[in-house]
Amino acid sequence: MIEVKGRKVVLKEATDKAIDELYFWKYEDKEQEAKKWNGPYIIEEKLSKGDYEKTWKQQLITAVPASLVITADEKTIGYVGAYWVDPNTDWLETGIVIYDKAYWNGGYGSEAYKLWIDFLFRHTHLHRLGMSTWSGNVRMIKVAEKLGMKEEARIREARKVSDQYYDAVKMGVLRKEWEAFRTQ
Repeated sequence: MIEVKGRKVVLKEATDKAIDELYFWKYEDKEQEAKKWNGPYIIEEKLSKGDYEKTWKQQLITAVPASLVITADEKTIGYVGAYWVDPNTDWLETGIVIYDKAYWNGGYGSEAYKLWIDFLFRHTHLHRLGMSTWSGNVRMIKVAEKLGMKEEARIREARKVSDQYYDAVKMGVLRKEWEAFRTQ
């Protein structure tokens, strides 16, 4: 079983219990606070628990899982993930969601995302990793910058949130940049 330990968080493969907890946060939590920041412009169909569990157990990027659960204080608080934009050109996008807002603004997301990027570069042959967000998600942009990602594209007023237009923002880091960043 994969387990990547940091000071504040642990990334690990999903157990049935963790999948149930993530399902609650994603679909059943009344507040849905994380959804206000994590792609609020994306309309998602609610999956059954069985289908949600299948998506967790079937996803692979090369030989590594496409997602790992984030735990802190032995609680499931979110997950890190990745998906192919184009496997023919090694174009992989990454992301992070911290559902439990008690763990926002405390460095948990930054540490988890750093561990995830490092894990992906260490266990794949990928040349670059990217991420996409919207200009209203200032915290995600700051985390990406803090981890050495550069803004690579900005599509003006391409995302609509609460009847207001925001830019779509794409950021990325090359393997050689990550290796230099890691040694700082």
